[in-house]
Formats: sequence, structure tokens, C-alpha cells
Amino acid sequence: MSAPAPNPELLRSLGRLVRGLSALFWGLPLALIVCVQAARSAWLQAFSILPPLAVTGLLLFGLWQMDTFQQQERPWRAALDRAKLIALINLGLSPFVFWWSRMPEEPLFTTALGILSVSAVLFLSNVNLVLRRLGAMLPDETLRHETRQFTVLNRGLLTLLLLLAGLRLCLAQLANRPSLLSWILIWLDKAGLWLVTLLVLFPLALTMALLWKTKEVILDSVFNRTP
Repeated sequence: MSAPAPNPELLRSLGRLVRGLSALFWGLPLALIVCVQAARSAWLQAFSILPPLAVTGLLLFGLWQMDTFQQQERPWRAALDRAKLIALINLGLSPFVFWWSRMPEEPLFTTALGILSVSAVLFLSNVNLVLRRLGAMLPDETLRHETRQFTVLNRGLLTLLLLLAGLRLCLAQLANRPSLLSWILIWLDKAGLWLVTLLVLFPLALTMALLWKTKEVILDSVFNRTP
């Protein structure tokens, strides 16, 4: 006996979900590369604010594609709506990447770029929460276990990054620092690049792996079903 015909509405929702996961998979590394290059390199500055807007818009588009899936699930909806809000903030702040590259001495642009950096870290953390909620709804125990385990690790590393950045900012504001605090500030300045590389690229890579595996699980269990 052949399997019952799938719900067309569910198939459309899953199709949009897969497109949204693909947009996030490609958009996350593109957003990091494009925004860093737009701030530091001259070759992207010829396109003005368009490259940062395009990549942050791609991330918002990806989340919007996932909007019709399981709308009745409150934890899933709350995580997705929060991620969309942060993505919208990133989209609005993305032009400051170009403006800061042209006038880095302007305090407003520097502040906006700092807010965008914090918002980008929060966005990656919330994407992990979205993946965790999504994995809990899919009928794959291995995926459910991996998303629960790795999203906790990713969010922990990103929280540590924000705490270190806040500590660095607070120490820099102190006029008369004890020698220990001065040593910590010097160490943070020297290890800053390595810390950012570890605490950003590692969670980013794990998030991309989870995005890809989630998409593959959906394709294998729904679109490649055997009777």
C-alpha cells in the first residue's frame, strides 16, 4: 500500500523552511566577510552601502521564509520572532559599516558600528536558539541531540565573547587601574584577535553545520520518502 499523500500546505511550508535554512547557511559567512571587507578594504567601498545591506537582508529573508512553519508552536515562534527583530536591527545598522569606513573618526559611526557588532553576536546566538527549537520539532533523535548539545556550546562561547568585550570596555574607562587590572587589559588587547577568531568563527562553523544537517534531514525525511 502506498503512503498517504502529503499535505500540500505542509509541503509548501517545509519548502520555504528549507529555502530559509539555505539562505542562513550562505548568508552567515557572507555577512561576516562582506561587512569586514566593507569596513577595511577599498574595493567594496565603490558599491557604497549596498553590499552590507544585501547580506544582512539575505539573513532577514531566510528567517522570513521560515515564518509559516508550525505557527502554533509558541517556543519556536518566540525564538524566530526574536531572531527576526535582531536581523531587522542589523539591516538598519548595516549602512554604518560603509559610513564608518569613510569617516572612522566620527563618534556616531563608531558607536553604531559597536552596536552592530554586539547585535551580530546576539543574532548568531538567537539563530542557534531557533535551530534548537526547530530540531525539537523534527522526527530525528540524532539531530535533536546534536542541536541541543552544540547550540548550548555555541551560545556559551558567544556569551563569553560579550562578557570579555564588556570587561575590556570597563577596564579601558578606569583612570587609575591596579596593576592586575592593567595586566588583564594588556592581555585582552594582545589576545583580542585570537579570542575573536575562536569565539566567533568556531560557533559560526558549528552553526553552519547544524543548518546544513537540519536541511538535509528535512529533505531526506519528507521529499525523498519511499512508499
